Amino acid sequence: MFSLKMLPLLLLFCMQLSRAFPVPSESTEEKNIEVVQNYLEKFYQLPRNRYQSERKKSTSAIVEKLKEMQQFFGLKVTGKPDKETLEMMEKPRCGVPDGGDFMLTPGHPKWEQTNLTYRITDYTSQLPKADVETLIEEAFKVWSRVSPLTFTKLTEGEADITIAFVQGDHGDNSPFDGPNGILAHAFQPGPGIGGDAHFDAEETWTTTSENYHLFPVAAHEFGHSLGLSHSSDPGALMYPTYAYSDPKTFLLPQDDINGIQALYGPSSNPVQPTGPTTPTACDPRLTFDAITTLRGEILFFKDKFFWRKHPQLQNVELNFISLFWPSLPNGIQAAYEDFDKDLIFLFKGNQYWALNGYNIQQGYPKNISNYGFPSSVQAIDAAVFYRTKTYFFVNNQFWSYDNEKQSMEPGYPKSIESTFAGIGNRVDAVFQKDHFFLFFSETRYYKFDLNTQSITQIDRSNKWLNCR
Repeated sequence: MFSLKMLPLLLLFCMQLSRAFPVPSESTEEKNIEVVQNYLEKFYQLPRNRYQSERKKSTSAIVEKLKEMQQFFGLKVTGKPDKETLEMMEKPRCGVPDGGDFMLTPGHPKWEQTNLTYRITDYTSQLPKADVETLIEEAFKVWSRVSPLTFTKLTEGEADITIAFVQGDHGDNSPFDGPNGILAHAFQPGPGIGGDAHFDAEETWTTTSENYHLFPVAAHEFGHSLGLSHSSDPGALMYPTYAYSDPKTFLLPQDDINGIQALYGPSSNPVQPTGPTTPTACDPRLTFDAITTLRGEILFFKDKFFWRKHPQLQNVELNFISLFWPSLPNGIQAAYEDFDKDLIFLFKGNQYWALNGYNIQQGYPKNISNYGFPSSVQAIDAAVFYRTKTYFFVNNQFWSYDNEKQSMEPGYPKSIESTFAGIGNRVDAVFQKDHFFLFFSETRYYKFDLNTQSITQIDRSNKWLNCR
């Protein structure tokens, strides 16, 4: 990913790398060693050792820095470059080193004044200037809405924050690395280069969900320009890796609000703004919006996130929906896997999408009236597929759809209680495993045996996310 020179490591570290992959080639192993060392040097202050006598010391330092990195990103802390760690290192991200939770830049530098100016000195050729100026303005509004800060655009003269699209080595000792990798970086408040934000001109900048939308990157970098460091909260704007956000629907997360207000105080608005919080797997109050299986994995949807539970991996991974499906909305309400067609279907409101693996199929979204629902049904609470039938749960009733005949079965809807006694009158989410339906309602799940038509287990919903 980076162009830094690879330095030799001890055999022990090479063996750790080799255990993370099935019989890698020597070139793959060398590349992984280089990725790890370059990443830790750039983002976790790993010293760049030059001499033979420093090798042993450097190996110990790498293990400790790897643990620090893994802890920051919520990975399993092993000190070894396993598959999940290397995948995280390959993600496009900000070029500023990492911190933890919402973090203030060391020394807590901030602007003494709250009325700040900015100027765009170099534009990208990939977007019209008007689009760049609009998105930059929207990115500053993210921070002005929740604090006393104001931002005024200058067209000439010296501004507090200078914004430029540049490439490669551009004279600030932080060269860009070409497409992907490091997208942008910004400097803490202060004179001269302080507060300035640089964007890699070799990236593909867009105003859509394709490649890299300028708005979320700019809003993130301006957080650095104002004195914030990186957050370990995966839902925060100040999280280091890129995630698509639509400026029309974006709400600044509470973690970022807490950070900026710790520096500059609360907003002057009569009603103090609040933002969304990132769901916590082991929160006893956790509920799910939708659940589906996907080729052996289980996906648990919540707000703009979903957890991936893989049968062969210990960790349950939290991701943005937009990271995998930028064109999907947040707040998926129902989902199911059609095993016969190798598709999963996701629902929100009166629309639904079909996905093959992680690829959205053409022609979607479609309207749920295609299934034969009456116009009175405008949203689905939960759905599950079993033996050529799909069961849809709406309020206290459920419908049965015959996938072979492509029509609703006669005699439906029926009350949930009449067929699935004991699970309650409303279903938040459901998925099928073996001959069981796993129903989720509020903070509990119910294991329902389809053969005996009875509940065999009731427990907390978040046990599925490895919570005790």
